[in-house]
Amino acid sequence: MKVAILTTGGTFDKIYFDANSEYSIGDPCITSILDEGNVTADFRIKSILKKDSLDITSEEREIIKKSVEECDEERIIIIHGTDTMVETAKHLEGIIDKTIVLTGSMQPARFRKTDAIFNSGFALGATMSLEFGIYIAMNGQVFKSDNVKKNIDLGKFETKD
Repeated sequence: MKVAILTTGGTFDKIYFDANSEYSIGDPCITSILDEGNVTADFRIKSILKKDSLDITSEEREIIKKSVEECDEERIIIIHGTDTMVETAKHLEGIIDKTIVLTGSMQPARFRKTDAIFNSGFALGATMSLEFGIYIAMNGQVFKSDNVKKNIDLGKFETKD
């Protein structure tokens, strides 16, 4: 079972330059994370965007959707910024013949203390075991795309109910 991993940037791949929060989006960190984790699952990685999710436009959400639709793989992970991850998940809801899991991180993967490593492995396991649908895998939980929100105050994802 091959998994496509599409990267869009976000905090996951941020590189900070100073205490004033100047940053850029670097090359995808997922390759080194999976290598260091000795992951033997069959996967391929494609970088689509290198943007903070707050800067992703509706046209770029269409690029993400088209990239998913063009994947030969039925199982897809999208590395995405957390601020607009829910909006992108909703934009993908018309795709019915794939398992799509969006994940990201609250701290950059390059930081010593980061949730990126855990979220990557968790998303990979979720992608390989879930039925077709659109999901968000964050904070050790899997959420359906139509029942999730980001709680900015608590820095975590939770169900809307």
